[in-house]
Amino acid sequence: MDVSSRRLRYFVTLAEELHFSRAAARLFLTQQALSKQIRELEDEVGARLVRRTTRAVALTEAGEVFLASAREALAAIGAGVDAARRVHQGEAGTLRLGFVIGAALELTTPLLRAFAERHPGITLDMHESGFGDPTAGLADDRSDVALIRLPVSAPDVESQPLFTEPLVVAVPLGHPFAARTEVTATEVAAEPIVAGRCDDPLWFGYWTLEAHRDPALPRRVVRSSSQSEELEMVAAGVAVAVTVAGIERYAGRGGLRYVPITGVSGSRLAVAWRKGRRSPGVAWFADVARDVREAEAGIVGLIEGTSTADARR
Repeated sequence: MDVSSRRLRYFVTLAEELHFSRAAARLFLTQQALSKQIRELEDEVGARLVRRTTRAVALTEAGEVFLASAREALAAIGAGVDAARRVHQGEAGTLRLGFVIGAALELTTPLLRAFAERHPGITLDMHESGFGDPTAGLADDRSDVALIRLPVSAPDVESQPLFTEPLVVAVPLGHPFAARTEVTATEVAAEPIVAGRCDDPLWFGYWTLEAHRDPALPRRVVRSSSQSEELEMVAAGVAVAVTVAGIERYAGRGGLRYVPITGVSGSRLAVAWRKGRRSPGVAWFADVARDVREAEAGIVGLIEGTSTADARR
């Protein structure tokens, strides 16, 4: 049996009016056309649904039973159509959010809270990426949108910066840099540097200060698999680590000093997406991130080092 939703709607309208002329007018049909559709529906169902007389229209017992199911079916179809349209338009569904270690630091919580409040129909499927994937899932299509650290080599990644965080060098307490208030990028580049295992030359070169290394000196880089491993290597005196100032607030380790680096641009944290794939959900996430950045000046000042206020949440 293949009952169309159109015929179900005709039947429900007739059941509400119990009058062929009025029901036909609501449906923009002729009375004859509506009567024909109801007869064909009864043939499909295999039961008489309506009693017709010259004076009145009434539902049969079978019609009363069928009416409840017809209404449920139409409601389910309507809900399904509405849900499909909302997902297609980005108003509902799942948005895959990738992020690198630390995400957006103290800005993460207000950002996620604001997005949930503005777009309650969208579920964020969040996953963290390690050093091996600086695009946080954009490169292999595991993410729709991501919080990443620039620069990255992926040519088809577009981004919207949120903040720029100062770089520091992590050193053990006995290191000569530990007694300094700041060091230059050239000085740090001359040291053995521990950096994450990553095949992106642009990203890797940034975190090893390759542009500041004296070409006459050998390149001394030690690879690590995680941030905790990196800090353990620093504590053991194997190498120093170029990292961001926020590490002291989030993953500080005893026995280390974090000394500001001068002469190098800070690390830019950005919302990013694949070129040509800025869906409504991605666009809304980027808009929320921009608005939260503007509203949370205290947090951004803390991250960027322009404010000493404790804006942590």
